[in-house]
Amino acid sequence: MIADVDAHILLDAFFEGLQMMKTPDWVRPGVYGAFIGAVAVAIVGFSWGGWVTGGTARQQATDRSDTAVVSALTNICVDQSKRDPQVAERVTALKAASSYGRADIVMKNGWATMPGSKDPSRQVASACGDKIAAG
Repeated sequence: MIADVDAHILLDAFFEGLQMMKTPDWVRPGVYGAFIGAVAVAIVGFSWGGWVTGGTARQQATDRSDTAVVSALTNICVDQSKRDPQVAERVTALKAASSYGRADIVMKNGWATMPGSKDPSRQVASACGDKIAAG
């Protein structure tokens, strides 16, 4: 309600300046219509039109790229598990573990440590453990 009052005061001040300049009578309703139309388009666009701010777009892009990277690295993790000489007993332990404990087992076995890195990735380990247990 306060925004409506402030906008009304601003528009009235604007129109007083226009009236001193002897503008045609149709200008005032035209400016009101343009202002209300712009607000309506913004509301509809952000609510139902799929418009997002720059920050939201960056966050969505980051989330999608993280998901893609984890998905790609999960396949490497599964391949590393198949190359493990003790794969049968480790997979049995993995399948017996709860879904929360699988990531720890995968990280302990070193399957989630990617070539060229020193530390395992918990996200990759979690996805890898679920994939190995399912297959």
